[in-house]
Amino acid sequence: MDVTIPRYIRCNNQILNVSPAKVMGILNLTPDSFYSESRVKNEKKLLEKAEKMLADGADFLDLGGYSSRPGADFVSEEEERKRILPAIELLNKHFPLAKISVDTFRAKIAREAIEAGACMINDISGGQADERMFDTVAELQVPYILMHMRGTPQTMQQLTDYHPDPITEINRFFSQKIKKLHDKHVNDIIIDPGFGFAKTLEQNYFILKNLDRFLIHDKILLVGISRKSMLYKLLRITQDQALNATTVAHTIGLLKGASILRVHDVKEAKEVVKIVDFMNQSG
Repeated sequence: MDVTIPRYIRCNNQILNVSPAKVMGILNLTPDSFYSESRVKNEKKLLEKAEKMLADGADFLDLGGYSSRPGADFVSEEEERKRILPAIELLNKHFPLAKISVDTFRAKIAREAIEAGACMINDISGGQADERMFDTVAELQVPYILMHMRGTPQTMQQLTDYHPDPITEINRFFSQKIKKLHDKHVNDIIIDPGFGFAKTLEQNYFILKNLDRFLIHDKILLVGISRKSMLYKLLRITQDQALNATTVAHTIGLLKGASILRVHDVKEAKEVVKIVDFMNQSG
C-alpha cells in the first residue's frame, strides 16, 4: 500500500516523532474499569503508577474518569471533573515533563483538562457524544484521538452490524470525521479503530488482520487492544493472564502500521516496539 504515514505530532509545544512507535500508559481514575490493575484508587497510587510507567518509558499517560467497558455505569460530568482535573494537576506537579492525554468524550471536560495541563484529547466517541467537541479541539489546537464507536458503553454491544464489512464502514466514518476536522483546521488527528467498541470477537480480529487498510487516511494510527476481551475470551483466560496475548496483538498491530500503542503494561510494550523497529531497520 503506497501511503505516507505522518511521523510527527505536537504535544506540550514539542514536536514528537512517532517513529519508532510510541507507548501510551493507561491510568484509570475509575472504580469499575475492566482491568482492575489499571484502576487508581488514591493520590499515592496514582503517583506510584505514573512514576513506574514513565520509568518504563511511557511516552504519554492517558487519564480517564469514565469507564468505557461494555455496560459501564453512567458518570456525571461533575464526577468526571472531580476525578480528572486534580489528577492532571498532581501529575504536572510531580512529573512536569510528562505528556498527558485526557480520555473524555465531553468537550467541557476536555477544555478544562487541557487548561489544567493535558496536551491531547482522546475521544472514544469520535465527536458523536458531544457536538461541541470538534469546535473545542479546533480552538485548543491540540492532538485529537478520533476513535470509532457506535452508541454508548451501555448500548454499543447491540450495534455490531456492518455493511458490507467493518473496515469499509469504519473507513467511511473516519473519512467523514476527518473532513469535518480539516474544515475546522484541525490537522493533528490520530485515528483509533476502537477494538471492542461495538464489535464482535470475529470483527475485532478482522480489523486487526486488515489494520493497514486504515493507513489510506494518512493519519497516525493508534491501537488500544491491551488485555481486552477479544484476547482473553478467545484463549479462555482472565485479564490478569492476558499479557502474553497482548504482546502478540501489539506485535501484529505494529507490523500492520500502528504508531501508538495504548497499554496497561508499558515495559513489555516498549520491548515490542524496540524489536519491531530494529527488525524494520535491519538489512
